[in-house]
Amino acid sequence: MRRALRVTAGLMLLTTPLAAQRSLTIYNDGRVLMRATLAEPVASGISSHRLALGFLDAASLFSLDPDVMVTGVSYDAAVDERNTLRRALGRKLVFETGGMRNGVRDTVVAEVLGVEPELFRLEDGSVTFQRPGRPRYPADLVLAAPTVSLNVRSTAAKDQLRLAWFTEGASWSAAYQAVLGRGSARVMGQAEVQSARLSVQDAEIQLLAGNVGRAVAKDFALQRARAEMAVAAEAPSAPAGEQQVGEAHLYTIPGRYTITPGVSTVASLFEPGSAPWERVYTIRSQLPWYGPLPQYGEPTQVPVEIQYLFKRPPQSDFGRKPLPAGVWRLYEPDSAGRLQLVGEASTTHSAPGQDLRLTAGNAFDITAERIQVDYTTQRETRRTIGLAGYRVTVNNAKDSAVTVDVLEERHGEWSVLESSVPGEKLSSTLTRFRVRVPARGQAMVSYRLRVVW
Repeated sequence: MRRALRVTAGLMLLTTPLAAQRSLTIYNDGRVLMRATLAEPVASGISSHRLALGFLDAASLFSLDPDVMVTGVSYDAAVDERNTLRRALGRKLVFETGGMRNGVRDTVVAEVLGVEPELFRLEDGSVTFQRPGRPRYPADLVLAAPTVSLNVRSTAAKDQLRLAWFTEGASWSAAYQAVLGRGSARVMGQAEVQSARLSVQDAEIQLLAGNVGRAVAKDFALQRARAEMAVAAEAPSAPAGEQQVGEAHLYTIPGRYTITPGVSTVASLFEPGSAPWERVYTIRSQLPWYGPLPQYGEPTQVPVEIQYLFKRPPQSDFGRKPLPAGVWRLYEPDSAGRLQLVGEASTTHSAPGQDLRLTAGNAFDITAERIQVDYTTQRETRRTIGLAGYRVTVNNAKDSAVTVDVLEERHGEWSVLESSVPGEKLSSTLTRFRVRVPARGQAMVSYRLRVVW
């Protein structure tokens, strides 16, 4: 009985996480940098420790204390039954056969000889490939959580062990709301944390935005069926604090959080701000990027794309903010003042002072038609020269005049020979025609292109 009690107590030490103060940094790509101060005494010199730290990359584990060095790590994440059976190789286990005698389940004892395939030696010396029953595993063979055994060398005795390591299973994303007013928009930004299996209690959470390179993506046996996870905590009363670290930006969410399944939270990234905005209408090019210039004679209905341009001058409060990649939702009030979603778009990371251009759907009341009005080609040595004329007609059913940008874009040698509206060459591949369309009216732009292929 005493021996059984000692074994059970030992198991609890191995599988119950130590009391710890933890902080973690969650990256956009799913990596999580854990930092923990464990209530684990460290002797002067070399000592061994066995800890339940959860799933981790064993090669990334290191000491946060400059006086303590991790000299060796052994990591066992095999918590399933098959690996428990593998640990029992060469040992005798008790198996329940399913029968009953005098109210007690019948059992047999067999020695585990193999796992793949399973092989057992019975008490009479015979060997079977079939399990003789349901095994009862001794407590010292069972891991309730992944276990790390590590050796450390310390220059002095310590009452705590401070470690850091990488794990996976959580990520975060930004979400923005912009309420469009007359000439100015009210902008809010939040961060949402998602997790597949990471479980941490009472931890400080930081979110890192940026493209931090990684060598080889590891799954650390974390790629199982994804479960809904989130972060449980009291809603923070203040937005996240932001700072630059290296070439990335770090957001520290106020308060402490517990990551558990089934509960979600959203934390504010910054105080609500304002930004001037304008709506831009664009008709995209239909020229092929490479290859021959095609001929077509039928008019084509082309979509009029809606873009929302937010100005972010560096001297403004909103312009000074770095904006992590995320989803923008744009709202506009109706005649009764109720907010309606009018657009949604995704963005990449935006540096301070960088304007935002959000593509959020196609116009309803502004329509366009494009037609090729003439087409000729001339073959020269090793190349062909094509000449083509186009006409774009824009109709505006709105009560106010609009400006529509008609774009033509192509790689290689090409040029605008003539146009009814001056063309602006924005780059070697892109030319823009700005067309003013009156309220409840129509406007046209015609132009001729020379294309070489």
